[in-house]
Amino acid sequence: MTATSEPRPEPRLKITYATLRNDNEQLHASYDAGLLTARGELGGTHGLFVNGEWRPAGETFEKRSPIDGSLVGRFAKGTRQDVRDAVAAARVAAPGWARTPWRERIAIMRRMADLISERQMELAALMAIEVGKNRLEALGDVEETADLIRYYCDQFEANDGFDHVMGNLGDNTVHTRSVLKPHGVWAVISPFNFPMALSGGPSGGALVAGNAVVYKPSSDSPLCGVKLAQIAELAGLPHGVFNMVTGPGATVGAELQENEGVDGLLFTGSYEIGFNHVFKEFSRVFPKPVIVEMGGKNPAIVSAKADLEEAAEGVMRSAFGYGGQKCSACSRVYVQTPVYEAFLDKLAEKTRAIAIGDPTDRKIWLGPLVNARARAKYDAAVAEAKRDGRVVAGGEVLAGHGTDLYVAPTIVADLPADHRIWRDELFVPLVAVAAVESLDEAIRRANDTIYGLTAGFYSEDKAEIERFEEAIEAGVIYINRRAGATTGAWPGIQPFGGWKGSGTTGKASGGLYYVQQFMREQSQTLVD
Repeated sequence: MTATSEPRPEPRLKITYATLRNDNEQLHASYDAGLLTARGELGGTHGLFVNGEWRPAGETFEKRSPIDGSLVGRFAKGTRQDVRDAVAAARVAAPGWARTPWRERIAIMRRMADLISERQMELAALMAIEVGKNRLEALGDVEETADLIRYYCDQFEANDGFDHVMGNLGDNTVHTRSVLKPHGVWAVISPFNFPMALSGGPSGGALVAGNAVVYKPSSDSPLCGVKLAQIAELAGLPHGVFNMVTGPGATVGAELQENEGVDGLLFTGSYEIGFNHVFKEFSRVFPKPVIVEMGGKNPAIVSAKADLEEAAEGVMRSAFGYGGQKCSACSRVYVQTPVYEAFLDKLAEKTRAIAIGDPTDRKIWLGPLVNARARAKYDAAVAEAKRDGRVVAGGEVLAGHGTDLYVAPTIVADLPADHRIWRDELFVPLVAVAAVESLDEAIRRANDTIYGLTAGFYSEDKAEIERFEEAIEAGVIYINRRAGATTGAWPGIQPFGGWKGSGTTGKASGGLYYVQQFMREQSQTLVD
């Protein structure tokens, strides 16, 4: 008899933020199955995860879908005492987790990453329902979460646990080492817009480094937080090493910031809260590590020597992907005068063609805003743009959908250079476009901001590209990128972090220097 081999399974399609095609039938079939599972999980009541146990919810708050107003679930409104209990559990668990050999720690964390990937379709569907992301955006968010954890495990492995032999000045009786050690307990406070990646990523970095974590998800995405805690439990993290407390920032967030049992804090959110409160107020008795990842007012520059089709596509994707509700969203565009009108026409044409509706539908590219506060910001910005400039496309609320959170992606022009729309982070689908006479003027205006997160440039001229790379003040830059002018970083490919008012450490997530932030160095000298 002739031996026959089993057919090999098709490799899993990897979805990133740079994925442009949406025509894989197997992917959509798998997503539809995940969506069916996800819908069966809606409407429940969820407690807190403290010391390896699910604590029943007392007082709760409701989360409703921005898609149609349906009930996502009821979630425990954590109290200061709940946070104190979680911090106490983390402090008890932290020494044992720190002593766990690093290879065993990363084995558990890699298992956590694999569990996330295995549940990608269900988690992405839940995310779409909870915060309004389209299929590819949500799938990318879940996959990035797993890849961030894997990357931090890989970095720990590549650096041999960050335990390095140092020199001895020729004296062989002296043995010196540099060892990075965990701080103890880290608090992680996460936003709604990347509810898995900006939760699992920083929590994963802290955990890989040997810290225990107390995690607060956004109240706009509490179910994603519950799911992350369930996966941490399934992965086999010891009791108390990972804790999850849902609830308001005024109580849960405040206690995490003020509790002296928290050794380090990572906050992702607005500049106003991150810098003015978290960064300035976290350390009280002595300096403690605080990582604050804030927003952006991200510019794109279009040279007269650009491919305008490529530039318009890249700006459209970055300005309006997930309704502009990304810290990396493109909200300003400076275009050289000779190509200004032609670029504006192309951008408007692409913008008007965007499919808007229920983001769980495979044909839909743009869903609703996340909540009424975002809608109010959109309304105010559009009204100001109509008063002080010109609305080129959009500028209206869209009727006929499940809620009043569906708005038209909007392009505005002819605004005064000192208008607040050039300055304030709006987190809505609105981009301002201006004509400039020179590349130097474009770079000057692009840098005229407190922020420095991402920036994009379009030109076919090598000297112009070098000038942009040299002068632009941003932590992440993209040049001639059709997949996104200012968005779409991926772990191990494009480290993601901001300069100036966009971040406090200069170390980027998904990069070579990130996981070390959750540790502190000890110099060890042993003399024979």
